[in-house]
Amino acid sequence: MSTIQLLPDLLINQIAAGEVIERPASALKELLENSLDAGATEIAVQLENGGIKLLRVRDNGSGIAKEQLPLALMRHATSKIKSLDDLQRVASMGFRGEALASMAAVAQVTLTSRNAEAEHAWKIEAADGTQGSASPAAHANGTTIEMRELYFNTPARRKFLKSENTEYAWCEETFKRIALSRPDVAFSMQHNGKSVWQLPRHDLPQRITAILGSEFGQHAVTAERQIGALHLYGIAALPAYSRSTRDEQYFFVNGRFVRDKVLMHAVRQAYQDILHHQRHPAFVLFLDMPPEQVDVNVHPAKSEVRFRESQGIHQFVFHALQDALSTTMAEAQSGTTPEGAVTAANGIRQQTSSYTSTQQNIPFTAAQPQAAYKLWEESAVVREQEAAAPQQDAHPLGFALGQLSGIYILAQNQQGLMVVDMHAAHERIVYERLKTAFDAQQMPTQPLLIPVTFAAEALDIATAEEEQEALKQLGFDIAPISTNTLAVRAMPAMLKQSHAETAAREVLHELRDFGASRALTERRNELLATLACHSAVRANQQLSLPEMNAILREMEQTERADQCNHGRPTWFQVTLAELDAMFMRGK
Repeated sequence: MSTIQLLPDLLINQIAAGEVIERPASALKELLENSLDAGATEIAVQLENGGIKLLRVRDNGSGIAKEQLPLALMRHATSKIKSLDDLQRVASMGFRGEALASMAAVAQVTLTSRNAEAEHAWKIEAADGTQGSASPAAHANGTTIEMRELYFNTPARRKFLKSENTEYAWCEETFKRIALSRPDVAFSMQHNGKSVWQLPRHDLPQRITAILGSEFGQHAVTAERQIGALHLYGIAALPAYSRSTRDEQYFFVNGRFVRDKVLMHAVRQAYQDILHHQRHPAFVLFLDMPPEQVDVNVHPAKSEVRFRESQGIHQFVFHALQDALSTTMAEAQSGTTPEGAVTAANGIRQQTSSYTSTQQNIPFTAAQPQAAYKLWEESAVVREQEAAAPQQDAHPLGFALGQLSGIYILAQNQQGLMVVDMHAAHERIVYERLKTAFDAQQMPTQPLLIPVTFAAEALDIATAEEEQEALKQLGFDIAPISTNTLAVRAMPAMLKQSHAETAAREVLHELRDFGASRALTERRNELLATLACHSAVRANQQLSLPEMNAILREMEQTERADQCNHGRPTWFQVTLAELDAMFMRGK
């Protein structure tokens, strides 16, 4: 019979490290937050091999006294909180007292610090959970923490780390999030001796432009609302700047970057009437609120929160963002928007004008003599009319008459008129095909005669390199051809080559955000549904009668064809009796 025994301290810290320090980016986040908590106004980051070989963070914060250095590397030792009451109103970025101890258990850590009262700095080193004694060192006021050879003593855990490019890409994303949260602090970053980022102190719009680019700022509107202690502020992009992925979505609660379902749902609702459901808004938003109204002690990574009054927060964010977007649209009509918003509004007006003129010129596309399917002809004999009846019985969706507004297929069946949303219907057809092929591990792939190339972020490049097997399962061949360019050399045969870039970006972001395992299992339906949407016929795409009838026949053979992937109906039946009633026939 096994006996219960206490675990050694080193093993306890190594177990904790698996949660707190998942990869170099996790360690970078913790160290940057510690620097901010120390009041630093300048923070420098140095990385080697994506942070696996070396991760060094230096700041000009308040520093640590000599006698406090050993405590800094001990588990559950912190200066941030002292009681349960403090925990329930956490105002600092860090508070758990786990990060440095976890790093010291799985890496070689050197902590050098000097506070304002000290004559010189002091240094302490730790590895395998064992600390050395403090020794004098040269260092300006502030702190430098150096972490070398992450997971050197737990080789099984180190095998889970990705390539240098992947780990660096995650470190860079973490750096950008922290830098966005504090524009009043100067940040810099080097990788393998090369300077990558130099961000002087900015105001918020300047910092956003420096990190996300000038185009974002030119197509964005300021959002701000305050009610009591609740304060929402930041920048939200107009629909003209919508994205195919969620790569430019940053939400901060009390300065902390979070991914929260309540907040994201509020944002989606604010955009729902002005943004296509397959496009994603871009934004950098900050929510300041009393610390006691939000619980940040949900997960060791502190990226998840719980609100005491989630419904109230949801409505506050929704109305603040909706008002900002609505005001911009109204101002665009009166010509009183800021310069950036005017540019975007003009683009929207031009698109709308073009769309309207196109719609006015779209013919109804009545049934043509050469159509593959004909319901009747004036010269047809009675025998042909009788033969059409069994056909209609076999095809409950009937046969196409024409296309309305480039959106709907109008068809006649035995009951009367069928109105079919061609995009929604085709989306369901492609989705079901993709699911069947994926589950059978027989995804048909189409090599592209001319590869489709596009500029990509570092994280996308790294994901393409690391997730080749997952991409192959999905029918894609995507490979880097330079440090910032990807090429799609093959894609699923069911998808359209014209959407190669968009589909590739969606797949890469799904793999990047959730990992191959989750993306191909629990999120398999979401991923395939997104690909299906990009492949389906679009509004205003003119179809011939044979093409329309082909969609109707495929609908009849497709499971769940009554609804699209998002739960909307794909068709409506208007019976002859209903039409008779509309026209008061027989009265």
